[in-house]
Amino acid sequence: MARDFSAPVADLLRVDDDFDLTSFDRRGTPGWEHGKKAAEKALAARGERLSELQERLFAEGRAGGTRSVLLVLQGLDTAGKGGIVRHVIGMVDPQGVDLASFGVPTAQEQKHHHLWRVRRALPRPGQIGVFDRSHYEQVLVVKVEELEPPELQEKRYAELIRFDRLTAAADTLVIKVALMVSHEEQGERLLERLDRPDKHWKYNPADLHTRQKWDQYQAAYQEMFERTSIDEAPWHVVPADRKWYARLAVTQLLVDALESMDLTWPEADFDVDAQRTLLAETARSRAKDEPPAAKKSAKKPAAKKSAKKSKKPAKK
Repeated sequence: MARDFSAPVADLLRVDDDFDLTSFDRRGTPGWEHGKKAAEKALAARGERLSELQERLFAEGRAGGTRSVLLVLQGLDTAGKGGIVRHVIGMVDPQGVDLASFGVPTAQEQKHHHLWRVRRALPRPGQIGVFDRSHYEQVLVVKVEELEPPELQEKRYAELIRFDRLTAAADTLVIKVALMVSHEEQGERLLERLDRPDKHWKYNPADLHTRQKWDQYQAAYQEMFERTSIDEAPWHVVPADRKWYARLAVTQLLVDALESMDLTWPEADFDVDAQRTLLAETARSRAKDEPPAAKKSAKKPAAKKSAKKSKKPAKK
């Protein structure tokens, strides 16, 4: 049987008033005391449950429901956002997932408010939406890199909070996750991308520029947690040095969130018994229209005579 956490993951990882990123253990495994192998088994078991719940949500949306789920993923490069998408979201039916990633705004996007493109990417009813990087880049990259006047930053925090509240009010359950990797672990992962030719495509020289501003980014994350973790959409900070723990923790967050929605299968909008009768009739009609099977011949094939003739005894 799959092991369990010692307490609800949402409670263990949720940002509270005393949260301090500088003392946060990024190699920790809050609530999990069973090791990596047990975690991998638990992930598989929870994956099956996650898949079932996702299908129920999808079915509800197809039947006219309005609810959806939005998983917001934030983290510096190498924190494991892509791994969460592949190993966690990858366990459910892809047709029930709306995935979006927000990079540098295009020329068209720059003509609009910074939340315009984000609003257009919100999950449809019945879907699990995933933001691989999100609208919160506005108070992280934009702020640290000074890409807009400082006087706008105060306004941005208020806009982000209002956006999350409106999203939650529109029947979307918002799960905000920040994957926090340590400076040492990030360095090792970047080096691995340089050492392995199959990972060169993932390496970006600009990552070193971001790494040189480590302290500024950590301060920006701390302020983001303090100012935008609200009851309708709280932040959950996940230690990301151990990939297996991060994947299990995010899976559990999703499973718990979906279970809290009390999802049920939609009732049929047709007469089930009548349809069963009609289905049976199609089988009988098919059998009636088919030509009778050829009868097998009862006559057995004649036994072959031996080609070798019996020798008669010689006359004396």
